[in-house]
Amino acid sequence: MSAPTLSPSALLSPRPSAPRSGSRTVAPARSRTTIRTSQQVRIVPPDLKIADGTGASVFRVAAHRGPISRDIIAKVTGSSIATVNRQVSALLASGLLRERADLTESGAIGRPRVPVEVDHERYLTVGIHIGAVTTGIVASDLRGRIIGAVEVPTPTGDQNLALASITASARAFAARWHRRTPLWVGVALGGRVDSVTGLADHPRLGWSGARVGAVVGGGFGLPVSVAAHVEAMAASELLLTRDRDAADLKGTSLYFYARETAGVAITFDGKVHTPTGGPGSISHLPTGSSASCTCGATGCLEATVSDHAVAQRARADGILGDGDETTVQAVYRLARAGSAPAHDLLVERATVLGRTVGMLRDLFNPDRVILGGQAFTEYPAAVPHVADAFTRLSTLPRKDIRITGFGNRVQAHAAGVVSLSSLYSDPLAAMRRAAG
Repeated sequence: MSAPTLSPSALLSPRPSAPRSGSRTVAPARSRTTIRTSQQVRIVPPDLKIADGTGASVFRVAAHRGPISRDIIAKVTGSSIATVNRQVSALLASGLLRERADLTESGAIGRPRVPVEVDHERYLTVGIHIGAVTTGIVASDLRGRIIGAVEVPTPTGDQNLALASITASARAFAARWHRRTPLWVGVALGGRVDSVTGLADHPRLGWSGARVGAVVGGGFGLPVSVAAHVEAMAASELLLTRDRDAADLKGTSLYFYARETAGVAITFDGKVHTPTGGPGSISHLPTGSSASCTCGATGCLEATVSDHAVAQRARADGILGDGDETTVQAVYRLARAGSAPAHDLLVERATVLGRTVGMLRDLFNPDRVILGGQAFTEYPAAVPHVADAFTRLSTLPRKDIRITGFGNRVQAHAAGVVSLSSLYSDPLAAMRRAAG
């Protein structure tokens, strides 16, 4: 039997759906860049999985489907109504849930019929995505919806000063919601991350043993979780999507990310695989291109497909004119305006990405593949070429491949899910930690 053909339209249909969010770019906060850390920094490894505890299940259903009655929660979770009542009562007492008596159906009798929902107006969490060029800061409510986002240039130079500057910007941003109580801070970034200690090595930024958790968590005086950003993106597909197919939680998924950096993460039955030695790297996978890499080799993946690499190639080939900035955004603008050379360059990148995804797909043989990052979402005209290259290389018969439903906001939702994962894993325990 011949392998089924992967249609480009399958890639163009984001699935599952994602909550909307807005963002705007601002200058870095002019706050002092020296952050005094609290004496006791509370670094908590994130739980990047669908937790199976009753409290977590009740909270998750309320977050995704609320307002919802207790008896419906019992049906969805498979728990007894008595168990659900106990969990709901505890979550109400903690302030995580609230009752909506105003939405009780007319004639309904008994407390199980009073709808409850996550109290999405009392608290917030702060998420920070530290990128190689730009750092995004988001505020999320407890349903996982982003209520505000800003971007600042990622500071260069000394790693401690850079982290202090990012923390100051995040604190200034979070202070805008003075009526909400911040509960947690989450940080997602590339490189190698030790989620237990909050330390990170980020070669692109020149960071080694950077005290991400200590500086950010100490600066806020809140519990902090730190995660590798592609693993966090994979977790956002599990924890922050709504109306998700039950089949998406079973088996394996390969999450492939590409923008300024490239990386992969794997999920097993609703849990993101987080190697104890940190995430693996695909930065130096060979592509056959002639691009020079900082490692001394040629044709490495990141040196070929990163935003920086594409912009530099466009400058070298004369695609960008004297009045154009050397940025991938300038290449996108030219391609959208009808420039054939700019379009061809982006198609070339899409083809390399499609071949790489196909190779990894055949290597790991996951049940599904999810593509994320602006290399896939920013220029839709190149997506069919990703699909074509993937189809030509992959030899396996089943080809379930899709683009993330989070679109260009994958980094923001990755940061948000790190700040929320402990609440989604054990909400009552997380509240106790947040209270100090």
